[in-house]
Amino acid sequence: MGRAAEILGVSAAFLRSLGAAKLIEPQRSNGGHRRYSRYQLRLAARARELVDQGTALEAACRIIILEDQLAEALRINNSRDRPADR
Repeated sequence: MGRAAEILGVSAAFLRSLGAAKLIEPQRSNGGHRRYSRYQLRLAARARELVDQGTALEAACRIIILEDQLAEALRINNSRDRPADR
């Protein structure tokens, strides 16, 4: 967790708050240390951007979830629009 916080320029408490808000749920190592994926780090970085702009943490998490859902829906729609390879 310390390394992830350092990379993002946030505190460990900020990362824990993202977990409490259910935005990211890191895996745990055998020793119990939190392990973040690159995707989770991107979400945390986006949360930091929004919070730095004055958005409340809970609202930032909701925005990120909605952005992620929209991106997935667009990806699905775009894949349906492509003609099937023959």
